[in-house]
Amino acid sequence: MWRRGFSSSAGCSNALKEKKWDALVIGAGHNGLTAGAYLARAGLSVAVLERRHIIGGAAVTEEIIPGFKFSRCSYLQSLLRPSVIKELELARHGLKLLKRNPSSFTPCVDGRYLLLGPDTDLNYSEISKFSKRDADAYPRYENQLENFCKLMDPLLDSPPPETMQGLSSLNDRIKNNVRKSVFWAHCLRSALSLGQKDLVDFMDLLLAPASKVLNNWFETDVLKATLATDAVIGSTGSVHTPGSGYVLLHHVMGETDGDRGIWSYVEGGMGSVSLAISKAAKEAGAHVVTSAEVSQLMIEDSGRVNGVLLADGTRVHSSVVLSNATPYKTFMEFVPENVLPDDFLRAIKYSDYSSGTTKMNLAVDTLPQFQCCKLSHPDAGPQHVGTIHIGSESMEEIDSASQDATNGIPSQRPIIEMTIPSVLDKTISPPGQHVINLFIQYTPYKPLDGSWEDPAYRELFAQRCFNLIDEYAPGFSSTILGYDMLTPPDLEREIGLTGGNIFHGAMGLDSLFLMRPVKGWSNYRTPLQGLYLCGSGAHPGGGVMGAPGRNAASVVLEDVKKSFN
Repeated sequence: MWRRGFSSSAGCSNALKEKKWDALVIGAGHNGLTAGAYLARAGLSVAVLERRHIIGGAAVTEEIIPGFKFSRCSYLQSLLRPSVIKELELARHGLKLLKRNPSSFTPCVDGRYLLLGPDTDLNYSEISKFSKRDADAYPRYENQLENFCKLMDPLLDSPPPETMQGLSSLNDRIKNNVRKSVFWAHCLRSALSLGQKDLVDFMDLLLAPASKVLNNWFETDVLKATLATDAVIGSTGSVHTPGSGYVLLHHVMGETDGDRGIWSYVEGGMGSVSLAISKAAKEAGAHVVTSAEVSQLMIEDSGRVNGVLLADGTRVHSSVVLSNATPYKTFMEFVPENVLPDDFLRAIKYSDYSSGTTKMNLAVDTLPQFQCCKLSHPDAGPQHVGTIHIGSESMEEIDSASQDATNGIPSQRPIIEMTIPSVLDKTISPPGQHVINLFIQYTPYKPLDGSWEDPAYRELFAQRCFNLIDEYAPGFSSTILGYDMLTPPDLEREIGLTGGNIFHGAMGLDSLFLMRPVKGWSNYRTPLQGLYLCGSGAHPGGGVMGAPGRNAASVVLEDVKKSFN
């Protein structure tokens, strides 16, 4: 018989101390909550421990300015795995997705603009304004990306075929070898089904710069730049960085209610994703505890995990701990010294946690009026519904912004993705007023020309962003009632993202699949027995996906089952 889970602050430390838990999860971000939900549904006693006063991690809604609810970090939904939505019954737990159509708007200083979305007729007429050749090519481009996504989809929902670590029985080794053989055979069949031409194109997409891929497909600068923003989002790289091409798959990856490639807002903000998962977890019996900061893992003399020590001194016992923190924070800060192998620690320490991302959340008293639309009424139009690309009229502009950050200074003309979720979601702002998200690149963690700790320096950069938007929507700056700004050091300090990296570590080809977080440890297990990774630093990586949490839980349940046999 289930006992319903609770959600409370660490004032319930007695409840945490009174038993040995089957599993503990560090961090109530969406992946930690997902792992906790699956473990609880399997009958384990689970406590999810969150450092902050609120659950969600980077998928969080906070009312920083009274009356305005901000999705402070992540701001769009598409990647959340259909399996997670279905199995955890997230719709029943309150998850409501708001589809965007059109999904993209790029204004140009010369008075033209480009709208794109799921409507093929709209796409054709919009792209034709610039190039009929590109309008004809665009459906083929999307179709090819969709086929490549189908090839990769099965990789997301299962642990990588990792070599077995540590001691294992002959039976376990045979099972593992069979599982790996089946996996690679499936991959080979899928690759052969593509045919050689598409397979070569797929390899080109994986290895080439985004600029090369897009130049081969299209001739229109604004179309290429709009699509190229997908390839650099959250990274410090340029459109000319080798390997950036594969991130173009984000354009069609994921789905909303079965419609592939459709990105949506979430009613109530991105915190509603985490809230729905937490409701599923608590219904299954999981305990979710806020203001419960973990300071260190406790290790038995035998070298196995024995629980966690909280910052208030509370000891919480369990022989299974899943960490939804970044790999760096997990292994360099939570694990005591002289426990992990030196080569493993070196690989973790020197992984790429760099970030060029700043997130700003604005409260405004009216919608921006883009002069290219020749409209001057206060109601929302198609230009306000999707992602608005500011300062992205050519790939050269994106590269120039990236070069500024490489030289140690914030971009002189930042690349800005603006979204206005309150156009579709009436629950997050007062009537007639709006919430605006700005996802900004590129901003170095430690700029050479100042410090993010300096309020004047921060304000100067904020005004630079607002002034750029004014070029496309005159008077925009005067509509701002207040704003919240998270630079890379803020994202690290407040949300726990090492280096401010929104993916828990770079998503380059050298940091994916069997190499995420490091070679030899891609299957959520770690060199410390009983400790598992369940966050975005593990396969398949960042984004509000839920896959790392779900996959990690399956590995834990497999190991728990073995320990009872």
